Amino acid sequence: MADFDLYYWPVPFRGQFVRGILAHGGCSWDEHDANAIEEMMGRDVDKQPIGFMGPPVLIDRDRGFAISQMPTIAMYLGERLDLLPTTSESRALTAKIVNDANDVLDELTLDGGREMWTIEKWDKFVPRLQRWINIFEDTGARNGLSAGSGFMLGTENPGVADIVTSILWITVADRFSVIRRIIEDTSPTIWSLSKRVGDTARLAALNQKSFQDYGNAYCGGEIEKSLRHVLA
Repeated sequence: MADFDLYYWPVPFRGQFVRGILAHGGCSWDEHDANAIEEMMGRDVDKQPIGFMGPPVLIDRDRGFAISQMPTIAMYLGERLDLLPTTSESRALTAKIVNDANDVLDELTLDGGREMWTIEKWDKFVPRLQRWINIFEDTGARNGLSAGSGFMLGTENPGVADIVTSILWITVADRFSVIRRIIEDTSPTIWSLSKRVGDTARLAALNQKSFQDYGNAYCGGEIEKSLRHVLA
């Protein structure tokens, strides 16, 4: 039997952070299709495994525990799988990095598709995207990260902060060559870290499986269509 149940749409996007932490930790999990997700979303709140508005939702089978909200799931799995640093300061920085990554996703999708991308909107957004990349680089640099070595928080091994950083940038870069060039040009350091962590055996296998399962999809829907249009 699998260790966890994961409810998330059949695209990488926000759920890929959860998959990445599970994969890095050597966990097994069952994913549930869109029909199962919609059925669970439609239940009365007191009939849901945890009250939630939208996925991801993770159920820890061994502990009988359910949790929603991607940043909270990431921090829970960090504790559960011993992937968090030991100091309270570094744990707070881990939470910051996860929430920063969540914010980048919101900005890349214009708050989940409340608006659609136009060329003009994208051109205005590029400097902001570069600033986000610089924020990640600055966080790592303050903890000894360089293009050739180190991790985001100065740990000896990759943790949640590194997995989330890698998945954030690798997932979007692999699907949008324009964004890949922006990342490479803005911060060779963050690109190098992302590649080093993403090329580890379990995360590389996850990335390959994601292309097999979801094709070239990123976030899906009309917002992805508009993003692809402006970056074509």
